[in-house]
Amino acid sequence: MFGCCVAGRLLQTNIQQVDETHALFEIPAAEKVNHVCVFLLGTVPFPDGFGATVHFYWPGKGSQVLGMLSNDKPSAIFRLRSAFSFTSAPPSGISTPSAFTSAASSSTPGQVTAILGLALEPLEAIAAQLAALPQTQAQNAMNITPTPTPVSSLAPIAKSADPVALAEKIAKHLFRYISGFVPAGAGIGPDSPIPMGIVARWYESFVGKVRVGGVGFLDRDE
Repeated sequence: MFGCCVAGRLLQTNIQQVDETHALFEIPAAEKVNHVCVFLLGTVPFPDGFGATVHFYWPGKGSQVLGMLSNDKPSAIFRLRSAFSFTSAPPSGISTPSAFTSAASSSTPGQVTAILGLALEPLEAIAAQLAALPQTQAQNAMNITPTPTPVSSLAPIAKSADPVALAEKIAKHLFRYISGFVPAGAGIGPDSPIPMGIVARWYESFVGKVRVGGVGFLDRDE
């Protein structure tokens, strides 16, 4: 169901099933790893309403929630060297599943075999975990690379003196995006369920547009 590829190495499909909701890859010589890509093979989708959190466990050092996978986001690239901190503990309410810590094998002297774990969870629970991460970790979890904002991109924001009007435009943009996924003839009501994967995709698209050209596109969409 899952594949893993460390930059500069061969593709790994040797995933180890721990139990019904946990699986893992062993990453040898983890101290040399910079980037890792995790993805669905396309053979078996997630059950409706479920996805997987991606964990990185370094034996004896600590752990990190890297991000998530879902049917709407079937692949992700994580930068381990900048995302993983040996001294920081996981945020409150987030812990490394024992299925991963107990599976850690002994490492060759001078090398570390780390664990890249995947935990099957409801999308709502995944969203709550990512929201609890510090900002820099959350950006990595969403595969957002912080970049300096060009001065030209700040101009549209400076012109928008009314924050309420800006917030209203952002909300309308989100509503129109979600409406595009509603089947013909169906409407959106107060009780309409919205998959978290759709909101995550909107967020990634929205941030990308702001980073490239500021918020001027909100006026063009009016």
